[in-house]
Amino acid sequence: MADSIETRLRAVGVTLPEAAAPAANYVPYVVHGRLLQTSGQLPIDAGKLAVTGKLGASVSLENGQVAARLCAINILAQAKAALDGDWRRVNRLLKLTVFVASDASFTEQHKVANGASDFLVDILGDKGRHSRSAVGVPALPLDAAVEIEALFEID
Repeated sequence: MADSIETRLRAVGVTLPEAAAPAANYVPYVVHGRLLQTSGQLPIDAGKLAVTGKLGASVSLENGQVAARLCAINILAQAKAALDGDWRRVNRLLKLTVFVASDASFTEQHKVANGASDFLVDILGDKGRHSRSAVGVPALPLDAAVEIEALFEID
């Protein structure tokens, strides 16, 4: 599986960034027993917040999906760091919790979340099939459009 994850990432033109350091008083991930929980990841690309604003107002559904995909890339960067690069330790992605900064009339948070879900299933294969919550919120840190946290089962 380790080779296939790296191969799949290369095939879609993705190079994982270095795992981002925490921006406040928290850790970027926690390993407890056979669980790996990431802190929420923002749509950071090349060290900068790539998608800001609210879905249904200044951010389109398509850009929300791009933001969710970027969050997923950053989740994988955190998982890689937590596992010292050993993708064989990933048994399954259990759950994504997707927070979408939304205008009060926006009701397609689930479609935004597909930007992350589709990417993670493409990269992790069947081990990437997961449960999910997609929640609309009035604001996110730094005016990010999307924030996602993940829970993995690991060896």
